Amino acid sequence: PRSDCLEAEQLCLSDSTCNATYRILENCALAKTRFHPLDHDSRVRCLNAELELGNSSLLHCRCQRRMKRQEHCLRVFWTVHSSMTDGEMEHMNLQGTTNEEHWKTDYNKLAALVSGKDCSQLAGDATNPCLKATHVCNLSKKCVRLRTDYASICTKGAGSEDMCDRRKCHRGLRNFFEKVPEDFTKRILFCPCQDELCGERRRKTIVPDCSFQYNTKPNCLWLLDSCLEDHICKSRLADFQQNCQPADMSPDGCSQHNHAACLQAYMGMIGMPMTPNYVSNSSVEVSLWCTCENSGNQKEKCDQILSMFESNRCL
Repeated sequence: PRSDCLEAEQLCLSDSTCNATYRILENCALAKTRFHPLDHDSRVRCLNAELELGNSSLLHCRCQRRMKRQEHCLRVFWTVHSSMTDGEMEHMNLQGTTNEEHWKTDYNKLAALVSGKDCSQLAGDATNPCLKATHVCNLSKKCVRLRTDYASICTKGAGSEDMCDRRKCHRGLRNFFEKVPEDFTKRILFCPCQDELCGERRRKTIVPDCSFQYNTKPNCLWLLDSCLEDHICKSRLADFQQNCQPADMSPDGCSQHNHAACLQAYMGMIGMPMTPNYVSNSSVEVSLWCTCENSGNQKEKCDQILSMFESNRCL
């Protein structure tokens, strides 16, 4: 069951790391209520603080309609969700924060949150469709559960000397992309961005520190060999090669003329030994985390593997 926001707050405040993150979010919420525009660094800090609470009971806590200290409980709730827009808040009234039935809303209504004219804003800033797509995922029990599952696994030890468990992280990602309806997963992975803040969220969708990056870039042929040793990866790669086959003479760049099938095949590669990802916060270019240096007489083959992702017009 979802925890009470007052209990979740006490748990968070007793943990030094969570406490520090929560204090950052309090300042973000305060700036929004006072309509103080935040500079770029502050916006990034607020966004990162919200992402860091991904494994905390605070993110999914709820308030009861007839509880004591209801006002305090709701203040905690909105502090954690301070980046929501007014349009989204209309769907998150007190009854909505307690009544499970309310969350089983028809997806078509939720899709309006993503595609509607009411732009997602972070502390009064520009459009952030990736943030909006995440909030829509939070309205689906399955989407938020499986997303939280892989996020918690993939963030353990990421970027530190105790490297994360990449195999478990990949398994969690595959679970998410295989079991959650594509209406949710595609919006989260392919959300259109106009600024780097949105682009950063999109690039971090798969927790790249664990699922994508190694300390040093391996050779792309090593990634290919790892994939070919795995029956699922081998099949997904064949699917990707077929559906994302580029064709220079084709208007859409695809020999199969099916862009949606290519994107679906791309999603199928995530959580595999050859997991691709966005290369920066400012473009939609993707790549594998590998290099073709020191490939010897197999350099041409290696370049072909890398170019399937890096310079594929169909993709």
